[in-house]
Amino acid sequence: MTVTAGSAAALALGDDALVLSHRLGEWAGKAPVLEEEVALANIALDLLGQARVLLSMAGDEDQLAYLREERAFRNVQLVEQPNGDFAHTITRQLYFSTYQRLLYAELAAGDGEFAPLAAKAVKEVTYHQDHAEQWTLRLGDGTAESRQRMRRAGEALWRYTGEMFQPVEGVDVNWKDLGTSWLESVSAVLRRATLDVPEGPRSGAWTAGAGRQGLHTEPFGRMLAEMQHLHRSHPGASW
Repeated sequence: MTVTAGSAAALALGDDALVLSHRLGEWAGKAPVLEEEVALANIALDLLGQARVLLSMAGDEDQLAYLREERAFRNVQLVEQPNGDFAHTITRQLYFSTYQRLLYAELAAGDGEFAPLAAKAVKEVTYHQDHAEQWTLRLGDGTAESRQRMRRAGEALWRYTGEMFQPVEGVDVNWKDLGTSWLESVSAVLRRATLDVPEGPRSGAWTAGAGRQGLHTEPFGRMLAEMQHLHRSHPGASW
């Protein structure tokens, strides 16, 4: 398969959605309340739908999801981070869904190959962002325990956020402006939640990791083995 800028971009964005979808799916049967069980499952399904469209733009979606090795995945490291406690999951979702909404809004306004997907997906991720914001406010301005957990999660995941604004070839957006808008939006939510904005540089030094280049954190290998196990155990099977 010839790798074009468009297919490489579709792979990167598709892997983001696929990996986070799986992480959220891990909450099935474990969410703190039944209503949240449904909400997280719906967000995971939205992301899975986006992943299917994007991966199909890059090749065979099943082969790309289930038969690639770890180094072939191009997702940012943020989405592969383990769920941790509920505060950790919500913080990860706040960081990523804010980025995704800004990105899709800009892509939807253009006429590139990702515009049709983005126009539909931006409505979904707007809900994802609102869901994360509401929980951030509830937990950050809640009990001393919930505030402390949100603070720990915010600081632990902050180092992974800069990677989202590294330019992706084939995605025609202003990445610097996108990062600025993201920082303003997330900072405003954290302050409303009585949480400090984690300290860190506002430039390339902000970045930890190189998931876009196929370098992933240790937990990703275990997650991938679980995600691919059934497909690899029954090659060629139909259902």
